[in-house]
Amino acid sequence: MEIFNQEEQEKVVQAISLAENRTSGEIRLVVERHLNGKEAYEQAKSFFEKLKMHHTAQRNGVLIYLATDDHQFAIIGDIGIDQKVPADFWESTKDAMLVHFRSGDYVSGLIEGIDQAGLQLATYFPRREDDVNELPNDIYFG
Repeated sequence: MEIFNQEEQEKVVQAISLAENRTSGEIRLVVERHLNGKEAYEQAKSFFEKLKMHHTAQRNGVLIYLATDDHQFAIIGDIGIDQKVPADFWESTKDAMLVHFRSGDYVSGLIEGIDQAGLQLATYFPRREDDVNELPNDIYFG
């Protein structure tokens, strides 16, 4: 059984594309069913490395991680964006996502997180004329 159907995947990927159209930052989404014995934050950090999120020119990658069956998620940003956003940004973004997740609407929750991350990235790392999409926009299924 798929975690998201084709239409849901397209909505999420479109949200990533729209967010990245305003910024030089990069947003990646990792979705899997289970944490496999790890904490969500640790799993997110592992995927951050695996997907080479730290290889962006301005160190402005954001990774959203979701384990659907374990009802756990994390959102982390590379050092470039993490040093610029307000101190409570990651927690307030998680809180906004959680409102949707609690009602079982993972797609809207992910889109909410993507939108909020995209707004911050656009503020601190606006899109440049010569901007290149450094990382894929597709959902990475772990």
